[in-house]
Amino acid sequence: QVQLVESGGGLVQAGGSLRLSCAASGTGFSTYATAWFRQAPGKDREFVATISRSGGATYYADSAKGRFTISRDNAKNTVYLQMNSLKPEDTAVYYCAAGVGIRRTSAGYDYWGQGTQVTVSS
Repeated sequence: QVQLVESGGGLVQAGGSLRLSCAASGTGFSTYATAWFRQAPGKDREFVATISRSGGATYYADSAKGRFTISRDNAKNTVYLQMNSLKPEDTAVYYCAAGVGIRRTSAGYDYWGQGTQVTVSS
């Protein structure tokens, strides 16, 4: 069992940066792939980025490539999402997720955080 708590969201102007953190408690964090998803009002939850258990493999949505970086520190049981060059269309609730395998779909993840709001003003 893993419990996930996101932090680091907030209000930022377009072109700015934010770093989201997802702190895990429980056991076995390093045995799980982790990912970030987001959900904007009135839209489905969408994949943003995922990282393998060791951190050696990462995958990004096209919308995140070149602007966002996912990383993890297994010693601190934490996964991060560095977001640069933010756009108003990045506005959403961002969720951290953990699962057995690295996936781009939400169905592949067993554990979810409560989300953190990111708002990008134009």
